[in-house]
Amino acid sequence: MATRFRFRLEPLLKLRKSLEQEAQRHLAKMVEARNAIEARLQALGRQRHDALASRACPPGQAIDLPFWGDLERFLVVLEKRMLQARIELEEAEERVVEARKGLTRAHQAYLMLLRLKERRQEQHALEALHEEIRESDEIAVLRYRFAGAGPARSASPGGAP
Repeated sequence: MATRFRFRLEPLLKLRKSLEQEAQRHLAKMVEARNAIEARLQALGRQRHDALASRACPPGQAIDLPFWGDLERFLVVLEKRMLQARIELEEAEERVVEARKGLTRAHQAYLMLLRLKERRQEQHALEALHEEIRESDEIAVLRYRFAGAGPARSASPGGAP
């Protein structure tokens, strides 16, 4: 009787699967962080656009210089915030790329062990098949010997004194 297949590295396979899932979660967090920075940068861009639009005044209307001074200071601060957000976005993009590489490595490590398990399982099935063939050959040989010896013995004692 062939034994049941048992993969000795099954705990390691489960560990690598959990590491792959952890890498997926990490990538999702990095993408979410990047998207938040991107949304903040877009909001700053809308604020800048609105501030520039509020600077326009119809022809013939008096210009409010203190308002324009405040607006220019606000635009300078806004530009600095946008520049900082762009730098943060670039860093977030790098973190996303690194997280993707980490996920790829974790997935490859998991697949490597999974393929090893499949090869060992196929090898075990082949060995079990060979063992079954050997056993059936042995049974066939034993049946042939007993079947061949049975009629020959019964013919000898009856035909000879």
